[in-house]
Amino acid sequence: MTTPPPERVFALVVGIERYAAGPSWDLPGPARDALRFRDWLLARGVPERNILLHLAPTAGFTPQASHGPADHRSLRHDLVHRLPALDGDLLWVWWGGHGVLDKDEYIRLYTADATVSDKRNLDLESARRLLSSDAVPGFARQIWVVDACQTFAEEHAHRHSLPAEQLPAGGRENVHDQVLMLAADRGQRAANDPVRATGLFSAAVLDTLQDRTEVGAAAGPADTDALFGTVRERMAALRLEGHTGQLPRLVLHGPDRTEILRSAPSPAVAAGHPVPGSAPARRPLRARADLLDALLAYPFMMDPSKRELMVRLLDTPAVQTMNRGSDPRSDVTAVYVALRRLPGGLWLWYDAVTLLDPDETLAAGLESAILAYEAGQQSRPR
Repeated sequence: MTTPPPERVFALVVGIERYAAGPSWDLPGPARDALRFRDWLLARGVPERNILLHLAPTAGFTPQASHGPADHRSLRHDLVHRLPALDGDLLWVWWGGHGVLDKDEYIRLYTADATVSDKRNLDLESARRLLSSDAVPGFARQIWVVDACQTFAEEHAHRHSLPAEQLPAGGRENVHDQVLMLAADRGQRAANDPVRATGLFSAAVLDTLQDRTEVGAAAGPADTDALFGTVRERMAALRLEGHTGQLPRLVLHGPDRTEILRSAPSPAVAAGHPVPGSAPARRPLRARADLLDALLAYPFMMDPSKRELMVRLLDTPAVQTMNRGSDPRSDVTAVYVALRRLPGGLWLWYDAVTLLDPDETLAAGLESAILAYEAGQQSRPR
């Protein structure tokens, strides 16, 4: 596939690290990743005016680039009004931030003005349909990179339903070729590295783009299947090392085909065997002990009243009938037993613990322990 000249390439680039819902929603990384992608486009000759950049950085991080807000109104305006009015051949849509899979199996991407009671969001499928309709005369080729979770909405036990909106698409046609690279598969969490301040999937995509194209080269890879293949290999290596359990997904919509390509777990890992040259999967008992140790590393765990507050923050029926322990380790073990089989339960626990103590070093250790535990569970036959 031929690549267009840089002046015919446009991009909607979104990185949301901070939400109106408060510090517990902070996600260090997406704004940095968005800026790195912007720099990649600029280095390949795409004019800065062609990049619609929307950021919501965490406190203390000041992007050195002009950008718009990442609230619902601003992003909706770009999708509904600005992009359809542009004349271009290739459109990149880059999105990093929180997401969830609703009960109708649609990915919802939270905007920066999302609150606990009003979770403002954009429906990814609705946005895709808009940009594939005759409301958008240009951009016959589109590449979407979405680094967001696809955890099930009901796992989060939200008290308020998700607000829904279908964007106003035009008539259906069969001329747009859309490639969607998604960080995770159905029901999965997209891992973020708070220490490096990057999404693991975003970093894999950016590293691959950097390796495959020279500065000044075309800003649209001719073979997106090969691009995704390399990204998938990088993510597989991270899974083998116990950093994440997510399986990226490639979704293709176009005149010639519509299909979904999922990443398959390594056969060796699925069978419980280590791969030569890679880190072996951690034994389940060791991973469980490491998880409990990472939780007990938090000083507040020694205080019974604060452990009680942590349990209240979990706010899920799974912990309401459990038998509590009298000492810190037995109490934490009781919570583990209650949450281990609840889908997303350990990540609910992570959210409660990091809300009570936002220490980034402890949070990174806890996240690594949960990922290693989940990797060990996935390696065991069911």
